[in-house]
Amino acid sequence: MPTRPYPILTVNEKAARSLRAGHPWVYGAETTGPDQPYQNGDIVDVVSHKGRWLGAGVINDHSKIRVRLLSRNTNDRFDEAFWRRRIQYALDYRKTVMGPDFACSRLIFGEADHFPGLTVDLFQDILVTEVLSLGMEVRKHILYPLLVEQLKNDGIEIRAIYERNEAALRDKEGLPKEKGFYPLPGLATDLDGHLELVENGIRYDVDYINGQKTGFFLDQKYNRRAAASLAPGRRVLDCCTHTGAFALNCAQAGAEHVTAVDISKDAVELTRRNAALNNLSDKIDVQQADVFDLLTTLAQEKKHPYDYIILDPPAFTKSGATVKNAYRGYKEINLKAMKLLPRGGYLATCSCSHFMTPNLFCQMLREAAADAAVSLRQIEDRRQSPDHPILWGVPETEYLKFYLFQIV
Repeated sequence: MPTRPYPILTVNEKAARSLRAGHPWVYGAETTGPDQPYQNGDIVDVVSHKGRWLGAGVINDHSKIRVRLLSRNTNDRFDEAFWRRRIQYALDYRKTVMGPDFACSRLIFGEADHFPGLTVDLFQDILVTEVLSLGMEVRKHILYPLLVEQLKNDGIEIRAIYERNEAALRDKEGLPKEKGFYPLPGLATDLDGHLELVENGIRYDVDYINGQKTGFFLDQKYNRRAAASLAPGRRVLDCCTHTGAFALNCAQAGAEHVTAVDISKDAVELTRRNAALNNLSDKIDVQQADVFDLLTTLAQEKKHPYDYIILDPPAFTKSGATVKNAYRGYKEINLKAMKLLPRGGYLATCSCSHFMTPNLFCQMLREAAADAAVSLRQIEDRRQSPDHPILWGVPETEYLKFYLFQIV
């Protein structure tokens, strides 16, 4: 290996095997060194206990993930030209896989794009970002201008960048929680946070300042389209509707009627606004309710007013420690839905938690179906849209499971 300017961090064989298999994280307990003074956020070289170079990444002693790998190429030097190339790779990929949907898509998806801990969503002319690692935090002053510059080259003039750095993971990186407009020269910092976007022909009022995550869940784009294909002529119950996206897609596709339910008052109001925006208010009934309670009440009253139920709950678990409780929650809501649906009815069900793995989610569905005394005829097995790519070797990038079934 040629002489390099970076401190050297040595890892044990367990970490070396993980890195060789493609995973980009090194945990603190797996390391010794570095061999030179360094500051958190610096680039370090990672070598095996036998001295074999494994890659270069960003170090942070505040985090359990001590190093997040950036590159496995000894020629990379992590200057502005490096980041410009890497951003261009990410943008070119989205232009290829998203086509006309590029204007509302996730441009950077953390580790899947080799930007560990960075999320960037494009909403037409607004960038909404989330930074969850120190390595990206100390380099965003390079990354944001490059993003704006390269999007301009593609004909997209960015009006503002808004940061949603509110997640608890920032605590683990030693970073403060904060949100606000990023003060890049020439960009606005005084917008109201609302914009209108169009997805699958549906118009949405998006609040990127106060809405969940970055304001809109782009990852379900094509799953909503698939769910809508089953909706014509059906009576649909959309559970945990959030912005009303599944409900709106089904109503526009020709559902006889749609009931959209969410426990959040803000979500209910937003869904009503979006229904009005699309002239679908007469086809969508919006209710504020706890979905578990609603499904229980319908079962107790022996009411079966729906022949299509959509379950899109929030993540019931965000750590391995709570998977068992999450499993019970997913099973309960799916069991209730299966019992309510008539034979020949349809079920769309999903989980957005990485810790609820595909195998575990399928096991839960099998158990729920057995307890409900029904069989599931699988129509589709889907994942997140391709602007949220799954990087093999990094299981954390595969998080969304989405299934369409007929109850038989």
